[in-house]
Amino acid sequence: MKFELQEQLGKYPLIREIGSGATSSVYLARDPLTEREVAIKVFLFERDADPQTERMKHKAFVAEASLAGKLNHPHIVEIYDAVVEPDHSYLVMEYVAGTTLEAHATVSTLLPLHKVVEIIFKCIRALEYAFQHGIIHRDIKPGNLLLSARGETKVSDFGASFQQRHGHTTTQIAGIGSPAYMSPEQVRMEPLTHQTDIYSLGVTMYRLLTGRLPYEAATQAALAYAIMHSQPAAPTTLRPDLPQLLDRIVRRAIAKDPAERYKSWLDFGKDLSQAFTTLRLVGESVSDSEKFNELRNMPFFEDMGDVGLWEVVRIGSWKTLPPGSTIIREGEEGDSCFLLVSGEVRVALEAKELATIQPGGCFGEMVYFAKTSAPRTTTITAVGEVTVIEIKAAALRAATDGLQAGFNKAVTRVLIQRLAQTNRLLAHAVRGP
Repeated sequence: MKFELQEQLGKYPLIREIGSGATSSVYLARDPLTEREVAIKVFLFERDADPQTERMKHKAFVAEASLAGKLNHPHIVEIYDAVVEPDHSYLVMEYVAGTTLEAHATVSTLLPLHKVVEIIFKCIRALEYAFQHGIIHRDIKPGNLLLSARGETKVSDFGASFQQRHGHTTTQIAGIGSPAYMSPEQVRMEPLTHQTDIYSLGVTMYRLLTGRLPYEAATQAALAYAIMHSQPAAPTTLRPDLPQLLDRIVRRAIAKDPAERYKSWLDFGKDLSQAFTTLRLVGESVSDSEKFNELRNMPFFEDMGDVGLWEVVRIGSWKTLPPGSTIIREGEEGDSCFLLVSGEVRVALEAKELATIQPGGCFGEMVYFAKTSAPRTTTITAVGEVTVIEIKAAALRAATDGLQAGFNKAVTRVLIQRLAQTNRLLAHAVRGP
């Protein structure tokens, strides 16, 4: 049954078809309430179709519909609504203008190394977030990873996913997944954990780096045998200029035995974060994902979720300053607060040193609470070379409620620590030498 393009689907005016597959078609539409463009995925249910195919379509629709409003992450396509009609059902989703990573999965269309690493890192964060909500994707492949026109990454198509309680596995469902990206345990129809997604993302990374799949065969049976029994060529065999670190990461991610594979998304992400340093040694610039990783390791942001951290990456300006640089000068007006990423800074009042601030600390934050530009009360100077994140107070005040709440909590914790330190110094001064 082919869904004929109409002027409107429910309350949504349709614009054009933007994609189609074996079980669904996707249309660009407009939400009349928010005036934003949305993508509508239409599932067609035929009365006389093969029962197994129809069950798969129904399972895919139910799996995605159950996620509506549940996954709020900057690197996951958001599902806004799910509607059931007699002859078709549809999902209303975030529209991502761009392409899938299939466009960059051949030898002649590969992305720069740093971009591939950044994309995989963002997918790791997104899939870890989904797993923390009890969700395993089960169909990770380049075609389900979107790259927006602005270069952002989004994980899409959770139609093959299942939801589970942590510490539990689930049995496989026949026909779910894309054969070339299936883990050995998925091919064998064994109970699955999040490690099947780690494997599939590893295969995706292999292809984005080399333009080839680790296993290729003429038939599905031969492909299944290769996945379970053959050893793939090392990525550096197909692309000798690849850093050895990336080669080791990919091979561990696609290890046949789950015991030899990454056991958690955190382990996968930690190893991949090291690749940022390796790539910078050959001239690559600091990526958004490297910045995110730095923020995630800072105690200041220990209570903040991924959404807030990516927002900090967006609104913050990263600067490396030489020794002796005056970052804030007493008496001068300022409109920025700062986070210290690396190095050490000295705090002085009327030329008298009061304290030093170590990596992870913040300073100048009171301008955010003052609501307007205000004179600085201390001078902050770099002791050696330092890297700081400068955040304009106006940008922070215009940030989401979630980021502001997280920032307020973090600053409150810092102020309590400073007050405790001041009380200790006063007690010591009162007691005398």
